[in-house]
Amino acid sequence: MIKKYELHTDVLVLGSGPSGFAAAYTAAKNGAKVVLVEQGGEVGGISTSGLMSHWTGSCGSPLYYEILKRTAQGNEGEFKDKIIELIDPEKLKTLYLEMLDEVGCKLMLYTFAQDAICDGDRVLGATVFNKSGTTDIFAKITVDATGDGDIAAAAGAEFVLGRESDNKMQPATLMFKVGGVDYGRAVFLGSFESTYQTPDGELQALAKEHIPYPAGHILTYKSTLPGVVTCNMTNAVEIDGTVADDLTRATLTCRRQMDDIVSYLRRFVPGYENCFVISSASLIGIRETRHFKGRYTLNEQDILEAKVFDDYVVKDAYFNFDVHNITGAGLDKTGAQKHFKQKNGYTIPYRCLIPEVKENLLLCGRNISGTHIAHSNFRAMPICVGIGEAAGAAAYISTSQHRTLSEIDAKEIREVIGI
Repeated sequence: MIKKYELHTDVLVLGSGPSGFAAAYTAAKNGAKVVLVEQGGEVGGISTSGLMSHWTGSCGSPLYYEILKRTAQGNEGEFKDKIIELIDPEKLKTLYLEMLDEVGCKLMLYTFAQDAICDGDRVLGATVFNKSGTTDIFAKITVDATGDGDIAAAAGAEFVLGRESDNKMQPATLMFKVGGVDYGRAVFLGSFESTYQTPDGELQALAKEHIPYPAGHILTYKSTLPGVVTCNMTNAVEIDGTVADDLTRATLTCRRQMDDIVSYLRRFVPGYENCFVISSASLIGIRETRHFKGRYTLNEQDILEAKVFDDYVVKDAYFNFDVHNITGAGLDKTGAQKHFKQKNGYTIPYRCLIPEVKENLLLCGRNISGTHIAHSNFRAMPICVGIGEAAGAAAYISTSQHRTLSEIDAKEIREVIGI
Protein backbone atom coordinates (compact mmCIF):
# COMPACT_ATOMS: atom_id res chain seq x y z
CA MET A 1 0.00 0.00 0.00
CA ILE A 2 1.32 3.44 -0.92
CA LYS A 3 1.77 5.60 2.16
CA LYS A 4 0.32 9.11 2.18
CA TYR A 5 1.70 12.08 4.07
CA GLU A 6 0.92 15.76 4.59
CA LEU A 7 3.33 18.66 4.88
CA HIS A 8 2.81 22.40 5.43
CA THR A 9 5.20 25.19 4.48
CA ASP A 10 5.29 28.86 3.59
CA VAL A 11 6.80 28.43 0.13
CA LEU A 12 6.87 25.36 -2.11
CA VAL A 13 9.31 25.44 -5.03
CA LEU A 14 8.99 22.74 -7.67
CA GLY A 15 12.12 22.12 -9.70
CA SER A 16 15.71 22.93 -8.70
CA GLY A 17 17.26 24.21 -11.92
CA PRO A 18 18.96 27.62 -11.74
CA SER A 19 15.61 29.41 -11.37
CA GLY A 20 14.17 27.00 -8.80
CA PHE A 21 17.36 27.01 -6.76
CA ALA A 22 17.37 30.82 -6.82
CA ALA A 23 13.74 31.04 -5.73
CA ALA A 24 14.15 28.57 -2.86
CA TYR A 25 17.44 30.07 -1.68
CA THR A 26 16.17 33.66 -1.77
CA ALA A 27 12.91 32.92 0.05
CA ALA A 28 14.65 30.82 2.73
CA LYS A 29 17.51 33.30 3.16
CA ASN A 30 14.99 35.99 4.02
CA GLY A 31 13.26 33.83 6.61
CA ALA A 32 10.50 31.92 4.83
CA LYS A 33 9.95 28.23 5.50
CA VAL A 34 10.72 26.61 2.16
CA VAL A 35 10.42 23.14 0.64
CA LEU A 36 12.27 22.50 -2.63
CA VAL A 37 11.19 19.47 -4.68
CA GLU A 38 13.46 17.97 -7.35
CA GLN A 39 12.79 14.90 -9.51
CA GLY A 40 16.48 14.07 -9.92
CA GLY A 41 19.22 13.25 -7.46
CA GLU A 42 21.05 16.55 -7.84
CA VAL A 43 20.26 20.24 -7.61
CA GLY A 44 20.93 22.45 -10.61
CA GLY A 45 19.02 20.98 -13.54
CA ILE A 46 20.72 21.72 -16.85
CA SER A 47 23.57 23.57 -15.12
CA THR A 48 24.66 20.33 -13.40
CA SER A 49 22.77 17.18 -14.45
CA GLY A 50 22.48 18.62 -17.96
CA LEU A 51 26.27 19.09 -18.14
CA MET A 52 25.96 22.64 -19.47
CA SER A 53 29.32 24.07 -20.50
CA HIS A 54 29.02 27.63 -19.23
CA TRP A 55 26.72 30.40 -18.09
CA THR A 56 25.50 31.92 -21.35
CA GLY A 57 24.27 35.49 -21.37
CA SER A 58 24.24 37.67 -18.27
CA CYS A 59 21.92 39.28 -15.76
CA GLY A 60 22.10 41.96 -13.08
CA SER A 61 21.29 39.43 -10.37
CA PRO A 62 23.27 39.62 -7.12
CA LEU A 63 22.68 35.91 -6.56
CA TYR A 64 24.07 35.02 -9.99
CA TYR A 65 27.29 36.86 -9.17
CA GLU A 66 27.42 35.23 -5.75
CA ILE A 67 27.26 31.81 -7.44
CA LEU A 68 30.11 32.81 -9.79
CA LYS A 69 32.19 34.18 -6.94
CA ARG A 70 31.73 31.16 -4.71
CA THR A 71 32.39 28.79 -7.60
CA ALA A 72 35.70 30.58 -8.23
CA GLN A 73 36.97 29.90 -4.71
CA GLY A 74 39.62 27.20 -4.78
CA ASN A 75 40.04 27.07 -8.56
CA GLU A 76 43.25 25.44 -9.67
CA GLY A 77 45.56 25.86 -12.63
CA GLU A 78 44.62 28.29 -15.38
CA PHE A 79 41.45 29.40 -13.56
CA LYS A 80 42.90 29.77 -10.06
CA ASP A 81 41.18 32.58 -8.14
CA LYS A 82 39.38 33.76 -11.28
CA ILE A 83 35.65 34.38 -11.57
CA ILE A 84 34.71 32.59 -14.79
CA GLU A 85 31.56 31.64 -16.62
CA LEU A 86 32.71 28.08 -17.35
CA ILE A 87 30.90 25.49 -15.24
CA ASP A 88 32.53 22.76 -13.20
CA PRO A 89 29.38 20.66 -12.70
CA GLU A 90 30.76 18.64 -9.78
CA LYS A 91 31.75 21.76 -7.86
CA LEU A 92 28.43 23.43 -8.67
CA LYS A 93 26.39 20.43 -7.47
CA THR A 94 28.03 20.69 -4.06
CA LEU A 95 27.80 24.48 -3.91
CA TYR A 96 24.05 24.44 -4.53
CA LEU A 97 23.54 21.91 -1.73
CA GLU A 98 25.71 23.86 0.70
CA MET A 99 23.93 27.13 -0.01
CA LEU A 100 20.49 25.58 0.49
CA ASP A 101 21.67 24.01 3.73
CA GLU A 102 23.02 27.35 4.95
CA VAL A 103 19.57 28.96 4.74
CA GLY A 104 17.63 25.99 6.14
CA CYS A 105 15.73 25.00 3.01
CA LYS A 106 14.12 21.56 3.17
CA LEU A 107 15.18 19.64 0.06
CA MET A 108 13.30 16.65 -1.35
CA LEU A 109 15.36 14.93 -4.04
CA TYR A 110 14.17 11.94 -6.10
CA THR A 111 10.66 13.39 -5.84
CA PHE A 112 8.23 14.10 -8.69
CA ALA A 113 5.60 16.82 -8.66
CA GLN A 114 2.45 14.86 -9.41
CA ASP A 115 -0.52 17.22 -9.29
CA ALA A 116 -1.70 20.63 -8.17
CA ILE A 117 -3.81 21.08 -5.06
CA CYS A 118 -6.41 23.73 -5.82
CA ASP A 119 -9.50 25.38 -4.43
CA GLY A 120 -11.05 27.03 -7.45
CA ASP A 121 -8.51 29.46 -8.84
CA ARG A 122 -6.42 29.33 -5.66
CA VAL A 123 -3.38 27.04 -5.77
CA LEU A 124 -2.89 25.53 -2.32
CA GLY A 125 0.21 23.46 -3.08
CA ALA A 126 1.04 20.22 -4.85
CA THR A 127 1.00 16.48 -4.44
CA VAL A 128 4.44 14.93 -4.84
CA PHE A 129 5.53 11.31 -5.16
CA ASN A 130 8.69 9.43 -4.21
CA LYS A 131 9.81 6.09 -2.77
CA SER A 132 8.28 6.96 0.59
CA GLY A 133 4.84 7.44 -0.95
CA THR A 134 2.77 10.50 -1.83
CA THR A 135 2.81 13.76 0.09
CA ASP A 136 0.32 16.61 -0.11
CA ILE A 137 2.43 19.72 0.42
CA PHE A 138 0.30 22.71 1.36
CA ALA A 139 1.95 26.08 0.80
CA LYS A 140 0.97 29.70 1.06
CA ILE A 141 2.83 30.32 -2.21
CA THR A 142 3.72 27.72 -4.85
CA VAL A 143 6.55 28.45 -7.28
CA ASP A 144 6.55 26.41 -10.49
CA ALA A 145 10.17 26.17 -11.64
CA THR A 146 9.76 22.83 -13.40
CA GLY A 147 10.77 24.35 -16.73
CA ASP A 148 7.74 22.82 -18.41
CA GLY A 149 5.30 24.34 -15.91
CA ASP A 150 3.87 20.94 -14.97
CA ILE A 151 2.04 22.09 -11.85
CA ALA A 152 0.87 25.38 -13.36
CA ALA A 153 -0.61 23.34 -16.21
CA ALA A 154 -2.17 20.88 -13.78
CA ALA A 155 -3.74 23.82 -11.96
CA GLY A 156 -5.36 24.96 -15.20
CA ALA A 157 -3.16 27.96 -15.98
CA GLU A 158 -3.44 28.94 -19.64
CA PHE A 159 -0.43 28.40 -21.90
CA VAL A 160 0.78 28.17 -25.49
CA LEU A 161 2.89 25.16 -26.41
CA GLY A 162 5.98 26.13 -28.38
CA ARG A 163 5.87 28.48 -31.37
CA GLU A 164 2.61 30.40 -31.59
CA SER A 165 2.01 29.64 -35.28
CA ASP A 166 2.27 25.84 -35.16
CA ASN A 167 3.24 24.74 -31.62
CA LYS A 168 6.62 23.47 -32.84
CA MET A 169 9.44 23.56 -30.30
CA GLN A 170 13.20 23.96 -30.36
CA PRO A 171 15.15 20.68 -30.58
CA ALA A 172 16.47 18.72 -27.61
CA THR A 173 20.15 18.09 -26.88
CA LEU A 174 22.22 15.74 -24.72
CA MET A 175 25.47 17.45 -23.75
CA PHE A 176 28.69 15.45 -23.49
CA LYS A 177 32.39 15.96 -22.80
CA VAL A 178 35.41 14.67 -24.68
CA GLY A 179 38.93 14.29 -23.32
CA GLY A 180 42.27 13.98 -25.06
CA VAL A 181 42.00 17.38 -26.79
CA ASP A 182 45.18 19.33 -27.58
CA TYR A 183 44.25 22.76 -26.21
CA GLY A 184 47.24 24.33 -27.93
CA ARG A 185 45.71 23.59 -31.34
CA ALA A 186 42.04 23.10 -30.51
CA VAL A 187 39.29 24.99 -32.29
CA PHE A 188 36.39 26.28 -30.20
CA LEU A 189 33.27 27.40 -32.05
CA GLY A 190 30.77 28.89 -29.63
CA SER A 191 27.89 29.80 -31.93
CA PHE A 192 26.20 28.56 -35.07
CA GLU A 193 27.38 31.71 -36.80
CA SER A 194 31.02 30.99 -35.89
CA THR A 195 33.04 29.45 -38.72
CA TYR A 196 36.53 28.04 -39.20
CA GLN A 197 38.24 27.19 -42.46
CA THR A 198 40.44 24.07 -42.70
CA PRO A 199 42.20 22.45 -45.68
CA ASP A 200 39.25 20.05 -45.89
CA GLY A 201 36.64 22.80 -45.81
CA GLU A 202 34.71 25.00 -43.38
CA LEU A 203 33.87 23.20 -40.13
CA GLN A 204 30.17 24.03 -39.90
CA ALA A 205 29.65 22.91 -43.51
CA LEU A 206 31.67 19.74 -42.90
CA ALA A 207 29.57 18.98 -39.81
CA LYS A 208 26.38 19.25 -41.82
CA GLU A 209 27.87 16.94 -44.46
CA HIS A 210 29.41 14.28 -42.21
CA ILE A 211 27.23 14.14 -39.07
CA PRO A 212 23.89 12.42 -39.76
CA TYR A 213 20.65 14.44 -39.63
CA PRO A 214 19.10 15.84 -37.48
CA ALA A 215 22.52 16.66 -35.99
CA GLY A 216 25.01 18.49 -38.18
CA HIS A 217 26.68 21.46 -36.50
CA ILE A 218 29.71 22.07 -34.30
CA LEU A 219 29.52 23.82 -30.92
CA THR A 220 32.58 23.21 -28.73
CA TYR A 221 33.49 24.91 -25.46
CA LYS A 222 36.42 24.94 -23.08
CA SER A 223 36.00 23.33 -19.68
CA THR A 224 37.72 23.83 -16.32
CA LEU A 225 39.69 20.60 -16.85
CA PRO A 226 42.84 20.29 -19.00
CA GLY A 227 42.25 18.68 -22.38
CA VAL A 228 38.48 18.40 -21.82
CA VAL A 229 35.93 20.02 -24.14
CA THR A 230 32.14 20.21 -23.75
CA CYS A 231 30.15 19.44 -26.90
CA ASN A 232 26.71 20.88 -27.61
CA MET A 233 26.24 18.90 -30.83
CA THR A 234 23.58 16.21 -30.47
CA ASN A 235 20.15 17.09 -31.81
CA ALA A 236 16.63 15.65 -31.64
CA VAL A 237 13.76 17.36 -33.47
CA GLU A 238 9.98 16.94 -33.21
CA ILE A 239 10.31 16.45 -29.46
CA ASP A 240 7.61 17.50 -26.98
CA GLY A 241 9.32 17.73 -23.60
CA THR A 242 5.99 17.33 -21.81
CA VAL A 243 5.60 13.78 -23.22
CA ALA A 244 7.57 10.97 -21.53
CA ASP A 245 7.83 8.89 -24.71
CA ASP A 246 9.36 11.86 -26.52
CA LEU A 247 11.94 12.33 -23.76
CA THR A 248 12.92 8.68 -24.13
CA ARG A 249 13.14 8.99 -27.91
CA ALA A 250 15.24 12.16 -27.64
CA THR A 251 17.69 10.45 -25.30
CA LEU A 252 18.12 7.47 -27.63
CA THR A 253 18.43 9.71 -30.70
CA CYS A 254 21.10 11.89 -29.13
CA ARG A 255 23.14 9.02 -27.72
CA ARG A 256 23.23 7.33 -31.11
CA GLN A 257 24.75 10.49 -32.60
CA MET A 258 27.71 10.70 -30.22
CA ASP A 259 29.99 8.21 -32.03
CA ASP A 260 29.45 9.96 -35.37
CA ILE A 261 30.19 13.32 -33.77
CA VAL A 262 33.43 12.03 -32.25
CA SER A 263 34.45 10.58 -35.62
CA TYR A 264 33.83 13.97 -37.23
CA LEU A 265 35.85 15.77 -34.54
CA ARG A 266 38.78 13.36 -34.92
CA ARG A 267 38.81 13.61 -38.70
CA PHE A 268 38.24 17.29 -39.34
CA VAL A 269 38.78 19.49 -36.27
CA PRO A 270 42.32 20.54 -35.31
CA GLY A 271 43.34 19.38 -31.84
CA TYR A 272 40.66 16.69 -31.59
CA GLU A 273 42.51 13.91 -33.43
CA ASN A 274 42.71 11.73 -30.30
CA CYS A 275 39.55 12.82 -28.50
CA PHE A 276 37.20 10.40 -26.74
CA VAL A 277 33.95 10.62 -24.75
CA ILE A 278 34.48 10.83 -21.00
CA SER A 279 31.00 11.80 -19.74
CA SER A 280 27.49 12.64 -20.89
CA ALA A 281 24.55 14.38 -19.29
CA SER A 282 22.06 12.46 -17.18
CA LEU A 283 19.36 14.98 -18.10
CA ILE A 284 18.22 15.66 -21.66
CA GLY A 285 18.27 19.35 -22.51
CA ILE A 286 14.75 20.56 -23.31
CA ARG A 287 14.83 24.13 -24.55
CA GLU A 288 11.16 24.94 -24.97
CA THR A 289 7.71 23.67 -24.04
CA ARG A 290 4.92 25.69 -22.39
CA HIS A 291 4.71 29.48 -22.45
CA PHE A 292 2.16 30.51 -19.83
CA LYS A 293 -0.17 33.46 -20.15
CA GLY A 294 0.71 35.96 -17.47
CA ARG A 295 -0.49 39.43 -16.69
CA TYR A 296 2.05 40.62 -19.22
CA THR A 297 3.65 38.68 -22.07
CA LEU A 298 7.22 39.70 -22.79
CA ASN A 299 7.85 40.01 -26.53
CA GLU A 300 10.87 40.31 -28.79
CA GLN A 301 10.32 44.05 -29.33
CA ASP A 302 10.62 44.64 -25.58
CA ILE A 303 14.03 42.99 -25.74
CA LEU A 304 15.17 44.78 -28.90
CA GLU A 305 14.21 48.12 -27.35
CA ALA A 306 15.86 47.23 -24.01
CA LYS A 307 12.59 48.29 -22.43
CA VAL A 308 12.59 49.33 -18.78
CA PHE A 309 9.26 48.42 -17.18
CA ASP A 310 7.88 50.28 -14.17
CA ASP A 311 7.38 46.96 -12.40
CA TYR A 312 10.66 45.33 -13.39
CA VAL A 313 12.09 42.68 -11.07
CA VAL A 314 14.92 41.47 -13.33
CA LYS A 315 17.36 43.97 -14.78
CA ASP A 316 20.33 43.96 -17.15
CA ALA A 317 19.21 40.72 -18.75
CA TYR A 318 21.32 40.09 -21.82
CA PHE A 319 21.48 37.30 -24.39
CA ASN A 320 20.57 36.81 -28.06
CA PHE A 321 17.72 35.20 -29.96
CA ASP A 322 19.07 31.67 -29.55
CA VAL A 323 16.49 29.81 -31.64
CA HIS A 324 17.87 26.42 -32.60
CA ASN A 325 16.64 25.10 -35.93
CA ILE A 326 13.24 23.53 -35.31
CA THR A 327 13.61 21.19 -38.30
CA GLY A 328 17.28 20.24 -38.10
CA ALA A 329 20.80 21.34 -37.18
CA GLY A 330 22.11 24.87 -36.78
CA LEU A 331 20.41 28.20 -36.13
CA ASP A 332 16.78 28.74 -37.05
CA LYS A 333 16.11 31.46 -39.64
CA THR A 334 14.41 33.50 -36.88
CA GLY A 335 17.47 33.38 -34.59
CA ALA A 336 20.47 35.67 -34.20
CA GLN A 337 23.58 34.89 -32.17
CA LYS A 338 26.73 36.89 -32.89
CA HIS A 339 24.67 39.06 -35.27
CA PHE A 340 22.21 39.98 -32.51
CA LYS A 341 22.34 43.78 -32.63
CA GLN A 342 20.89 44.87 -29.29
CA LYS A 343 23.82 45.22 -26.88
CA ASN A 344 21.96 46.68 -23.87
CA GLY A 345 20.37 44.70 -21.08
CA TYR A 346 16.60 44.60 -20.79
CA THR A 347 14.19 44.18 -17.88
CA ILE A 348 11.48 41.66 -17.07
CA PRO A 349 8.31 42.86 -15.34
CA TYR A 350 6.82 41.22 -12.26
CA ARG A 351 3.59 40.65 -14.21
CA CYS A 352 5.34 38.00 -16.36
CA LEU A 353 5.71 35.82 -13.24
CA ILE A 354 2.03 35.93 -12.28
CA PRO A 355 -0.48 33.74 -14.17
CA GLU A 356 -3.40 35.71 -15.52
CA VAL A 357 -6.03 33.93 -13.43
CA LYS A 358 -4.51 31.67 -10.78
CA GLU A 359 -3.75 32.90 -7.25
CA ASN A 360 -0.86 31.97 -4.93
CA LEU A 361 1.15 30.68 -7.91
CA LEU A 362 4.34 32.10 -9.39
CA LEU A 363 5.90 31.17 -12.73
CA CYS A 364 9.66 30.86 -12.58
CA GLY A 365 12.37 30.32 -15.20
CA ARG A 366 11.77 29.58 -18.87
CA ASN A 367 8.02 29.03 -18.32
CA ILE A 368 7.21 32.67 -17.53
CA SER A 369 4.91 34.63 -19.80
CA GLY A 370 6.75 35.37 -23.03
CA THR A 371 6.59 34.80 -26.76
CA HIS A 372 8.49 32.06 -28.58
CA ILE A 373 11.18 34.48 -29.74
CA ALA A 374 11.47 36.36 -26.43
CA HIS A 375 11.76 33.02 -24.65
CA SER A 376 14.79 32.10 -26.77
CA ASN A 377 16.54 34.96 -24.97
CA PHE A 378 15.30 34.82 -21.38
CA ARG A 379 15.73 31.04 -21.13
CA ALA A 380 19.49 31.63 -20.65
CA MET A 381 20.54 30.39 -17.21
CA PRO A 382 21.83 33.68 -15.68
CA ILE A 383 18.51 35.32 -16.57
CA CYS A 384 16.65 32.35 -15.06
CA VAL A 385 18.60 32.91 -11.83
CA GLY A 386 17.39 36.51 -11.84
CA ILE A 387 13.81 35.39 -12.43
CA GLY A 388 14.08 32.87 -9.60
CA GLU A 389 15.54 35.46 -7.27
CA ALA A 390 12.56 37.71 -7.96
CA ALA A 391 10.08 34.87 -7.44
CA GLY A 392 11.70 33.93 -4.14
CA ALA A 393 11.60 37.53 -2.94
CA ALA A 394 7.94 37.87 -3.90
CA ALA A 395 7.07 34.62 -2.16
CA TYR A 396 8.88 35.75 1.00
CA ILE A 397 7.09 39.12 1.07
CA SER A 398 3.71 37.51 0.48
CA THR A 399 4.06 34.87 3.18
CA SER A 400 5.72 37.08 5.80
CA GLN A 401 3.27 39.95 5.41
CA HIS A 402 0.12 37.93 4.67
CA ARG A 403 -0.43 39.71 1.37
CA THR A 404 -1.49 38.36 -1.99
CA LEU A 405 1.02 38.36 -4.84
CA SER A 406 -1.04 41.04 -6.58
CA GLU A 407 -0.71 43.37 -3.60
CA ILE A 408 3.09 43.39 -3.74
CA ASP A 409 4.82 46.31 -5.43
CA ALA A 410 7.79 45.47 -7.64
CA LYS A 411 9.84 48.06 -5.74
CA GLU A 412 9.54 45.89 -2.63
CA ILE A 413 10.86 42.90 -4.54
CA ARG A 414 13.78 44.94 -5.84
CA GLU A 415 14.60 46.08 -2.31
CA VAL A 416 14.77 42.48 -1.05
CA ILE A 417 16.97 41.44 -3.97
CA GLY A 418 19.14 44.54 -3.82
CA ILE A 419 18.76 45.78 -7.40
